Amino acid sequence: MDEELLELQRQFEFAQQVKSNVRLSDRNVVELVQKLQELRVIDFDLLHTVTGKEYITQEQLKNEIAAEIGKLGRVSVIDLADTIGVDLYHVEKQAQDVVSSDPGLMLVQGEIISESYWDSIAEEINERLQECSQISVAELAGQLQVGSELVQSVLEPRLGTLVKARLEGGQLYTPAYVARVTAMVRGASRGIFVPSNLSALWTPLQQLVQEMNGSGGVAVENAFFQSIFNRLLKEEEMLGSLRAGTHWTPSVFAVAQKECVDSFFSQNSYIPYETMQKLGISQAVQFLQSRYPDGKPLSAVFIHSSMIEMLDSTTEDAIEQNSWIDSLSVLPASFTSQDANKMLLLCPSVQSALKAEKALILGESYLISSGFIKGIYDQIEKEAEAFSIQASIASLIDHPSKSSESAESIPANTDKGSKKKKGKSASMKAATVETVPDDEEDARPKSKRNQKKGRDSSSSQKLESKAGGKKESVKAQEGNSFIPPDEWVMKKIVDSVPEFEDEGMENPDSILKHLADLMRPMLINSLKERRKKIFTENADRMKRLVDDLQKKLDESFLNMQLYEKALELFEDDQSTSVVLHRHLLRTTAATIADTLIHDLDILNKLKNGIEVGDSKAQDPVLLESSERTALAKNLNGSLSKKALALVEALEGKRVDAFMTTFRDLAEESGLVLKKLDKKLERTLLHAYRKDLISQVSTESDPVALLAKVVSLLYIKAHNKALQAPGRAIAAAISHLKDKLDESAYKTLTDYHTATVTLLALLSASTGEEDACSADRILTKRELLESQMPVLRSLVLGDSQPQQS
Repeated sequence: MDEELLELQRQFEFAQQVKSNVRLSDRNVVELVQKLQELRVIDFDLLHTVTGKEYITQEQLKNEIAAEIGKLGRVSVIDLADTIGVDLYHVEKQAQDVVSSDPGLMLVQGEIISESYWDSIAEEINERLQECSQISVAELAGQLQVGSELVQSVLEPRLGTLVKARLEGGQLYTPAYVARVTAMVRGASRGIFVPSNLSALWTPLQQLVQEMNGSGGVAVENAFFQSIFNRLLKEEEMLGSLRAGTHWTPSVFAVAQKECVDSFFSQNSYIPYETMQKLGISQAVQFLQSRYPDGKPLSAVFIHSSMIEMLDSTTEDAIEQNSWIDSLSVLPASFTSQDANKMLLLCPSVQSALKAEKALILGESYLISSGFIKGIYDQIEKEAEAFSIQASIASLIDHPSKSSESAESIPANTDKGSKKKKGKSASMKAATVETVPDDEEDARPKSKRNQKKGRDSSSSQKLESKAGGKKESVKAQEGNSFIPPDEWVMKKIVDSVPEFEDEGMENPDSILKHLADLMRPMLINSLKERRKKIFTENADRMKRLVDDLQKKLDESFLNMQLYEKALELFEDDQSTSVVLHRHLLRTTAATIADTLIHDLDILNKLKNGIEVGDSKAQDPVLLESSERTALAKNLNGSLSKKALALVEALEGKRVDAFMTTFRDLAEESGLVLKKLDKKLERTLLHAYRKDLISQVSTESDPVALLAKVVSLLYIKAHNKALQAPGRAIAAAISHLKDKLDESAYKTLTDYHTATVTLLALLSASTGEEDACSADRILTKRELLESQMPVLRSLVLGDSQPQQS
């Protein structure tokens, strides 16, 4: 068998060496191979080389790749494609199969690297470390042209075997170098006696190591120092506590720290947080609570329970004695008002007093008994009521003057009126020589009527709605005027408790300010209740006042319109017209104006809660010019303006101007004024004539009789109710000349002449009159008395009873 194989080998070798006479072309060879593959004679894949002249199997390609890796240890896939002469695609594919089948190989960034290569590299690195003590992984990665992560992952399993070094923070250090740096870290850490940040410690160590390594040395990272420190701390070569990885507190400092806290707290029964901060304890509350479970944390201090017991005994005495106490005054200076407040709330006596409403806490630190507050409040409440009344009255005077500046510009004619009075008294003697004196002006007859038809039932409501003003802002200001301000309340508290004066009114945290803030709302509620009670009591009175005022004006204003019509007869006589206008303004007009202004003032006071004494409704209201002006200014808003205009018109010369202003004021007040129509005029004239006839029939004064007779004659002749003063009687008689026969007219003129003569004699006489002048006066009076029946007959006829 062996001989046959040897023979076949010799034949095959011979066949190969023999040169064929016929050569196949490349194309024929390719076709031949394809035919063999079709016939399944060649049942494996063949790969072309890059030259296209050779075939290679995949198995052979793998063998050649493995051979190259074994020869070099690190080879690039691209270089393999060039060396083997096969397309890069097939090389990459087979390289991946080779690497996956061999765990000692790795494919990194297009390169195949074997473990033997890394072992040789590790030996080289170890040799370099023995020379320089440290090498940067980044430097090695740069030299090997691979990533730092790959170098670090390859070196880590070889540390301590092939590489005698320590890897830390991207650096390789020799054991001797690590031991030297460890000694430096140990020495520096043991030299610290106060809490420190390790980051600040590593900086000088870095500089020291840099100087030790020279200019060519690599900088040491803080993480290297930190890892050495953590190892030393774990091995208990250093005693202390490490917080947040970098805050180091030596045990010697912690011991001294605790001793200081214990000493301060045992001596004082409290310790401020500020002191804890100075001792370097940041979380003071947690530290103290863990060390003293019985203590109480406050805002600025930590206290022992004995501090609460001490304060509790003091507050208990203050409550029992109906007094007060400032808890800050019995506590150390380091306590704040918030601390004092918390301590008060922890005192058992204060808790029970607050629950029973026997005490109050003001301003966080002040404890005041309810009895003490009640004593002060009772005194101030009485004075506050007086203040409220005065303020309400003052507001009625001050506010209208501010809210109606335009009304103040209206002249009041007070100086003018005073001049009239002075001139009147100076010229009285001269005037009485020519005419009847003004004493007869007050003796004006009044008609009596009882007409209530057509009255507006809502007049009182209108008056009440307008008399108090129309602006809400004004009402709000007036409503607050009766409330005492804080300064007033504080002053009254000081008057009651003089020791509070040292607290100062400007200090917002003083007990004086807190008491005022407490009592002022109480005073406001009390004053509001009182005003509410007064308003309730005044409601019915205001309604009656408005109704009575409406009744008075119903009659008086109709009479005024009646008297005004008579003035039309004297429009041609300017001088007489002025006298008649002024006379009517000073008599009837003044009476109704005074009544209206006076009642509006009372109504205004009642609406503002001011107590007003009851006045008799029958008493006529007679005011001076200055009094009218003052009352008009006291009214609110537009009422004040229209009232001042009425006062000005009353001091003027025209009745029509007065009537216009009177109507405006009445309308603003909500009052309804009746207009004089023909029917009312006839009724009033009839009543007026009847009243005059009654007065003429019973009149015994010869001087007063003349004016009444003249008024009756005007009713008879002109159907007008004339109101004429003494100085206008002569002109009034002259206007009757065309309406009387000669005998009646002569009787009037003679009687008037005799009356003027009598008044002149009376004016010229003195207290010590002689017999001659007395006889003349008596003679003249007897003459007039003898003519009185004749004068009466002009209006009454002969059938009227005659007076002797």
